[in-house]
Amino acid sequence: MQRRHFLATTTAAAAAFAAPTFAQGKPIKIIVPFTAGGSIDVTTRMIAEKASVTLGAPIIIENRPGGGGGIGVDLVAKAAPDGQTLGIAAVAMHAINPWLFKKLPYDPIKDFAPITQMVRIPNVLVMNSDTAKRLNITNLKEFLAYAKANPAKLSYASGGNGSAGHLGGEMFKAKAGIFAVHIPYNGGAPSQLALLSGTVDYTLDNLATSGANIRAGKVLPLAVTAPKRSPLLPDVPTLADTYPGFEIDTWWGLMAPAGTPREVVARLNSAFVAALESPDVKTRFMGLMTEPLSSTPEQFADLIKREYARYEGVVKASGAKVD
Repeated sequence: MQRRHFLATTTAAAAAFAAPTFAQGKPIKIIVPFTAGGSIDVTTRMIAEKASVTLGAPIIIENRPGGGGGIGVDLVAKAAPDGQTLGIAAVAMHAINPWLFKKLPYDPIKDFAPITQMVRIPNVLVMNSDTAKRLNITNLKEFLAYAKANPAKLSYASGGNGSAGHLGGEMFKAKAGIFAVHIPYNGGAPSQLALLSGTVDYTLDNLATSGANIRAGKVLPLAVTAPKRSPLLPDVPTLADTYPGFEIDTWWGLMAPAGTPREVVARLNSAFVAALESPDVKTRFMGLMTEPLSSTPEQFADLIKREYARYEGVVKASGAKVD
């Protein structure tokens, strides 16, 4: 009896010692590899606020921008795999940058334990409303007709060489058989300002970036890049309607360092999925023109692997490089 009691006691103690430290109320840090105020930062803060209640621990957001998101991602890769430091996995850092940069300080697949996808946002082809009115363009068909009849007269902005907006823009040009001048800017916000001022004619950026200006009537949405129409813009056609198979969107989600115990990943997944699926979070996301999308860790890992493989050809075709 005494031996069994001793074994039961030591087993319970070992289990308590092995339990995720965040269960004891220790703060969790989420590293967002971009500046505060952007779509990734805002949505992460919304979800963290909900998940912290479920986890019984405060969640701190730390913004570490730079290197195309690589600085913050690398910090997560090198953090202790104990569930206390998490980060954001996104199409830029995990699918595009590996083919854009000659060398990265992290491996986008091996160095991370995916937890859940958080967001999927279609890109949207938008044109400066004043420019569209001046050129008598009201829809995609008229845009394409003008672009084909006037090569190099249209210009488009992106958040930089190799950004999703740049790659999407080049894919669109190739599919449509048009030529427009690419003008890269240092981030999504400056490219939107260039569009609003009429310095450039159009962009092909994510809906979260363009949403407010669409609502304000400052830009004209011509097409979305999802395979189906977006519930956020139900009256806007898809590019796939005209060019079957055309698809490019923006996504991000939550990850931990590789080696994080599976039970820790499972508990984090449960808490963050519950937050993503809560009605108030869905409503707040819709207000930001973003679509919450939860997943299992395995599903998110599969998405990252598929996108990593897919963007190899996309980046090479664009000719974009960052030394």
